Amino acid sequence: MIVRLARRLRALFRSEAVDRELTAEIELHLEMEAEELMRTQGLSHEEARRRARIAFGGVGRYREEQRDARGVRWIEESLADLKYAVRVLLRSPGYTIPAVLVLGLGIGATTAIFSVVTTVFGRLPYANDYELVRIYNQNSQTNRWTTSVADFQAIERQAHTLSAVGTLSFRSVPVAAGGDPQTLTVTPVTSGFMRALGVRPTIGRAIEPADDPVGAPPVVVVSDAFARRTLGGPAAVGKSVMIDGRAHTVIGVLPPGVSRLAGIRSDIWPVLQLGTPTRRGPFGLYLIGRLKPGVTLEACRKDLADVSIRLQGVWSDFSDREARLTPYTLRSTILGDGASTIGVFAAAVLLVLLIAVANVASLTLVRTTGRWHELALRAALGASRTRLVRLVTIECVALAAAGALLGMALGAAGLRLLLAIGPFIPRLDETRLDARAVACAVALAILAGIVVAAYPLVLLLGRDPSRALAGGQRMVGGGQHAQTVRGAFVVGEFALALPLLAVAGLLLNSFLRLQRVDPGFAPEQIATARVALPVARYGNDTVLASFWSRTLPTLGSLGGGVTLVSLGDALPPDVNQNFNQNNFDLIDHPVGDGRPQPTSSWITVTRDYFGTLNVPLLEGRLFTPADTGSSPPVVVVSRAWARHYFPGENAVGRQMIEGGCITCPRTTIVGVVGDVRYDGLTLPGEAIYGPMEQGPWRRTVHLFVRTRAGGTDALPAIRAALLASDPGVSIDQPQGMREVFAGSIEEPRHLTTLLSGFAVAALALAAVGIFGLLSYVVAARRREIGLRMALGADRRAVVALIVGRGLWLAGVGALIGLVIAVVGTRWVAASLFQVSPTDPVTLGLVTLTLLVVAAVACWLPARRAATTDPVQALRSET
Repeated sequence: MIVRLARRLRALFRSEAVDRELTAEIELHLEMEAEELMRTQGLSHEEARRRARIAFGGVGRYREEQRDARGVRWIEESLADLKYAVRVLLRSPGYTIPAVLVLGLGIGATTAIFSVVTTVFGRLPYANDYELVRIYNQNSQTNRWTTSVADFQAIERQAHTLSAVGTLSFRSVPVAAGGDPQTLTVTPVTSGFMRALGVRPTIGRAIEPADDPVGAPPVVVVSDAFARRTLGGPAAVGKSVMIDGRAHTVIGVLPPGVSRLAGIRSDIWPVLQLGTPTRRGPFGLYLIGRLKPGVTLEACRKDLADVSIRLQGVWSDFSDREARLTPYTLRSTILGDGASTIGVFAAAVLLVLLIAVANVASLTLVRTTGRWHELALRAALGASRTRLVRLVTIECVALAAAGALLGMALGAAGLRLLLAIGPFIPRLDETRLDARAVACAVALAILAGIVVAAYPLVLLLGRDPSRALAGGQRMVGGGQHAQTVRGAFVVGEFALALPLLAVAGLLLNSFLRLQRVDPGFAPEQIATARVALPVARYGNDTVLASFWSRTLPTLGSLGGGVTLVSLGDALPPDVNQNFNQNNFDLIDHPVGDGRPQPTSSWITVTRDYFGTLNVPLLEGRLFTPADTGSSPPVVVVSRAWARHYFPGENAVGRQMIEGGCITCPRTTIVGVVGDVRYDGLTLPGEAIYGPMEQGPWRRTVHLFVRTRAGGTDALPAIRAALLASDPGVSIDQPQGMREVFAGSIEEPRHLTTLLSGFAVAALALAAVGIFGLLSYVVAARRREIGLRMALGADRRAVVALIVGRGLWLAGVGALIGLVIAVVGTRWVAASLFQVSPTDPVTLGLVTLTLLVVAAVACWLPARRAATTDPVQALRSET
């Protein structure tokens, strides 16, 4: 078939030459016949030529027969129809421009979002990505946590189902590459991590097993972007980078564009050198493995369960005897909760596309029925049904092609916007405009246009063309069939628009409630910065305590409005800045065998932390200078935590076992303070605070400064004082706590903004749809309206007639959409805060909004109908 088509196209390109040859041959025969007639009958040249043409039978017939023989006639006719369609569309800007804009909007939004979908749900950029797993500790279907050094080393030595296994951790540390140190998040990895992924640097080498032992020369692999930015590009290999106060030799540069491995974004991948552990915890390692060929996930799960049992026999300090090392596919762990966000966006753009297609289909129906006389005349003059269908189809394809070109441009722009301000979606930064998404959106638009354009043709081809010409537009164009179809489109548009409005309304309601949440501190007078100390000089609690014990008083006495300075290892209320989760077991209420221990945010702070953030003491006491590393461990808990675990009781004086370590000293609760939200504003502020003076001291901490005037004016002086204490200190992320608060709700803000944009687009398209329908109805029923007014109908009655018809259609669509919304809004329940997915107030308001917009859209053509001159309307129909 392809070969035949190629031959016909070749014949088409040669058709002009073939026509010239055929014409020359026909002329030769005509001239020879004329000469014979002149010789035998004595005729003049002109008369002989005339009789020769009559005897030949017509030149055009032979040309048409030759075109049919070459199989190119239908191609030539299609090209002619395409040229005609382009001319017709250009002569009808009132139809073409809205249709192209609407199609472009729908196709652009669809291609942008579905490009994200195909990337996120597609294969990972690793060979045999289905073999990659991430391994957790798990003691129930919902309670899982990261692994420890003991876990990793046991799996590395004892697991039989993995061909490679590696681990990594996250550290915010000072990094210097030829300039001042800055705090960056680096990702130390063992050699098995890149080996499991199958990733190799394009320059240099990867981390190898010889680099893993403690004491081996520290090495690092960097991203291509980091190498070009700070190390001179390809010349980076062999250079030295100071990471956490230690010189690391660059041994490899990752391929260009690769800045994310196993879903983790980082520019710096130093070697992770792990010594022999002294206890089962602490946990915090991200562990990646590759299944051996042919090994199933279930077989790996059983293998790791055996490793877990052997671990429990070695480490008796770990109290959770039911925990098991459990593998999950890497793809599922990277996607995580992002699937729900992507699903919401995909549903939103699909609704917008369907509304856009319905709108264009409605416009196409009006245009095709408006060309009733033209099509009927063509049929009466002998045009075949195939030719008429092809004519209308090619016009729809040309229109869809123009919409597709605009849609691709809008899709590319929308994708860039989504990459810039979109909410967190896994692998979003890997997304590129997907040709398959463009093809699907264009195909849907073309199909809908063809189906709708064929509707008048079906009616026309079933009738006598002469009767159709006599009947005029009223026969089909203004008939009940066309109006019913257009009404159905309008009902569908409103039914699809209302669920989008409902979702946007619920998210907006949720976001407004989120903004009113009390974070537990007064952000106006607090500034913060992140401070990191290099491990080379601050490798243990003693030197860390010495540095801060002499530095904090200096910072607090700087003046300039500074009243209090303190440290903490979490930044409220940003959930992305709190990695401190710890399990515990209450002495008064032990969980018992076989049950998972509870976990909570466990924040380490200095003594003045509560005063700096103005967190009130409710019961007991705060930390004192007597709470040191040599004294019994103590903690302070939040009110929400105390109410959760000791409802109606006094939590002060109660004791717990920290971190599942049954051989460690018991920890006593000495105070209860107000709630500060560390895990985002949507969750209660359950937290446990430990004194940093009791250890462990953190080398990377958040510095909090309370000032009388507020703002960040005091931070430059704080920075200068820190650098005066030690030039190797890194200080970054200076900001006011008000900015931190705004950043903590940035993702729901973006989600609300984007979906509200889709909802407004859907509402506008639905309004355009009902406006177009009623404008068409007014034009088609102009004589009827004129007759009503001539017989005494009031202008208000005419307006009520038109508006009533439109509101009836909008009301039916809204009712259907409300049913869809009640079911569909449950998908966004996880993104709502203090708002039910079926909140009657929100659903009522969006329904009212939809009907008000519909009423305005109906009133405009109704007002025009009310100004109809009865005499002119009746005269135009005579």
